[in-house]
Amino acid sequence: MNNFLERLRQRLWQQTSAITRTERYLVNIGRHIFALARDLLEGQISMRAMSLVYTSLLSLVPILALAFSVLKAFGAHNTLEPLLYEFLRPLGGQADEIVANIMGFVDKMKVGVLGSLGISLLLYSAVSLIQKVESSFNYIWRISRPRPVSQRISDYLSVLMIGPVLVFSALGLTATISSNSIVEKIISIEPFGLLFYSLTQLLPYLLIVAAFSFLYSFIPNTRVRWRAALGGGLFAGIAWQTSSVLFASFVTGATNYNAIYSGFAIFIFLLLWLHVGWLILLLGCQLSYYLQHPSQLSPDRVAPALSGRGAEYLTLMIMALSGRRFINGEAGYTQEELARALNAPPEHVAQTVETLLRQGLLIESGRKRTQLHPGMDLDTIRLTRLWRLARAGNSSIPHNTEAHAVAVTQLLDEAESRFEKAHQDLSLRAFILHPDRDA
Repeated sequence: MNNFLERLRQRLWQQTSAITRTERYLVNIGRHIFALARDLLEGQISMRAMSLVYTSLLSLVPILALAFSVLKAFGAHNTLEPLLYEFLRPLGGQADEIVANIMGFVDKMKVGVLGSLGISLLLYSAVSLIQKVESSFNYIWRISRPRPVSQRISDYLSVLMIGPVLVFSALGLTATISSNSIVEKIISIEPFGLLFYSLTQLLPYLLIVAAFSFLYSFIPNTRVRWRAALGGGLFAGIAWQTSSVLFASFVTGATNYNAIYSGFAIFIFLLLWLHVGWLILLLGCQLSYYLQHPSQLSPDRVAPALSGRGAEYLTLMIMALSGRRFINGEAGYTQEELARALNAPPEHVAQTVETLLRQGLLIESGRKRTQLHPGMDLDTIRLTRLWRLARAGNSSIPHNTEAHAVAVTQLLDEAESRFEKAHQDLSLRAFILHPDRDA
């Protein structure tokens, strides 16, 4: 098996200049499939999906209670049950029982009598699920820093409050159009009737794709292009519908589980379906990342270790590019834009940016706080300080009085002293404005 995977890897990532355009397109599809399968077998995505299953069980009723409260204000709370049933439909005939039990819990939950502490715990339970989803998405997008707390709460609550209204509006718009007299006359004429019927049958699929695409563009703490989000949404939507059919067939034929687990079998099936659903969501997010970062579609997921010279290069270049945009009055770079501009792995850029943020040399701005600007006056930032910071990173050399350790430390100090003597008066602004100056 390992030999086969190695041959497949070499075949997919060999030079493609001598093949036709169609073959290159098929190779590109094969690379995406190989990368997704590799990431799934690596185990991190599956482990995060299992974590989300646990959080889902704790957050399901609070989220539905909030959605129920919002929809009730519009007189549309009865639409919640069909949507929940559609989600659990792959569980077969016992889905009705689960939906009835969940809706019973939701109906009995009186949000108005919980008090401030009860409402806070309710909101925390609901928000914790989205927080875990963001953490998983940020891991996939190689982002180490989440949203600030204030922005996180406002964004999460907007999803919880506005999401049910948008779903209800989409369904209500379809019903309104269907009952319109002019539309009724049009659909009575073929082939318009068949076309309209086909569109209404596709509506659930379009809603699923739209929901996945929205999550892929909104949840990660970075700017996601709509094409990448839509590509991941299409994949996840198709995978969701296909998996629901296959899982329904599995539940119908799994008589052994019913015999072994008896009444607990449906709970086992629910856990399995939740795990499959979260896997699909995370794999779609992974595909969105590869569509936006085709250069990261490599045989190995983990980028090679950042060398000392590479750390120095990234530190100086990130500060130079950010400072140049600041001088020109332009919007700051995001980590993603820096990775593309420098043709560097996003993990290495994120590691360097984290160090610069911690030292106050960079600050975050913008609506999502993802744009990077210099955190100090460019005239006060010396290139020698940046160079020393790049060499030291976030670690320090342990003190050692052994003879060879002292000698090595002296050699390093001599190298740094020569650089500082040659460039001690060079500020970051001067370097940006005159990059071709004599060293």
